[in-house]
Amino acid sequence: MRDAYHEELQALNDQLVEMTRLVGSAINRATTALLDADLTLAESVIVADDAVDALRDDLDRRAMDLLARQQPVASDLRVIVTTLKMSADLERMGDLARHVARAARRRFPDPAVPAPLRATVVEMGQVAELLVAKAGAVIASHDVEEALQVERDDDEMDRLHRELFASLLDVTSPYSIEAAIDVTLVSRYYERFADHAVAVARRVVFLVTGQQPQDVAEHV
Repeated sequence: MRDAYHEELQALNDQLVEMTRLVGSAINRATTALLDADLTLAESVIVADDAVDALRDDLDRRAMDLLARQQPVASDLRVIVTTLKMSADLERMGDLARHVARAARRRFPDPAVPAPLRATVVEMGQVAELLVAKAGAVIASHDVEEALQVERDDDEMDRLHRELFASLLDVTSPYSIEAAIDVTLVSRYYERFADHAVAVARRVVFLVTGQQPQDVAEHV
């Protein structure tokens, strides 16, 4: 029975990894839809978010069932509670990818991002994909050092967000109010997406060590 219980815990972990894969695909396709004004692709991202929501609902149900049946303590309890929190982070990341796709749909047939800002948004999309891929990897491996690296990688997203915001606030900015609002929102979506990836990585650190990341980082 103990082996079956640990198999169920591993299945929850695998389900989290699958959520990162779906969310990574969503942000990739949402970025393409945004930059290419691809309505069909944007709609597919919006619809596909239902799969992320369903996976989270199933994962949460199974985790709560384990809590009720096994009444875990110590490290096993930490695993289940942390899993529930990570599923919430990943579901929110799916929502943010959907928001990016909706921005593309809202401005169709025009692109939502002015040409001079496209390169920065491309980079934001790439960083977002990197962060969610790393989050998935650390969920699978429980590698604390790699989990701590995710937070350092997020610095690049913060830099891009500031860069984009500064461009929009420049008094010589040629962008319309509509364009400025769209890009500000989109930039915020990417920044929040990255923040949730960092939150997932931090939770992995806590899951493995029982300590907060800042305490662990001092000894790594």
